[in-house]
Amino acid sequence: MPNKKPKTVVYRRKREGKTNYPKRLHLLLAKKPQLVIRFTNQKIIAQLIEFQPQGDQILVGVDSTALKKLGWEFSLKNMAAAYLTGYLIGKKAVQKKIKEAILNLGFKSPLKGNKIYACLQGAIDAGLNIPHSPEIFPSVERISGKHIQDYAAQLKDKPEVYQKKFSKYLKNSLDPNKIVEDFNKIKKQLDKND
Repeated sequence: MPNKKPKTVVYRRKREGKTNYPKRLHLLLAKKPQLVIRFTNQKIIAQLIEFQPQGDQILVGVDSTALKKLGWEFSLKNMAAAYLTGYLIGKKAVQKKIKEAILNLGFKSPLKGNKIYACLQGAIDAGLNIPHSPEIFPSVERISGKHIQDYAAQLKDKPEVYQKKFSKYLKNSLDPNKIVEDFNKIKKQLDKND
């Protein structure tokens, strides 16, 4: 009779596709706080976490709904909101004397110029030291929402298309031509709060 090996039961979080353990081990070996950025259907969540044997501890946490209190009325999950959320967590981390971190992408694919990197750019611009490669960041125009503003200006002479493309903005009485202005206003406000 052949020897039967006992069946190995894989960790629950690995079975559920929630944790990549080899990747997590590499992050833990860095012995630095991790900048974790996650997206929901409504908002962007950014947290600086630190490993503790009893469970990860959140050192600083913000989500993009905090931008509403500062006067941001546009989408809470677009590129500009991602940058501002990163900028906000970076400012809070620096206030708590946290100087460096590493980026934890989780299961997200590292695609050049996406919203995760806009959030990372915000955290770095706020003063956090996070290892990165400069070519991964989206352009300044995309981060500030200028591409939305340019597209709105381009469609101004096509009222039906403009109404259709910017229906959510118009429904909330927002002018897509003011997104860059609002972006700069919120960023200046965050700088004043130092």
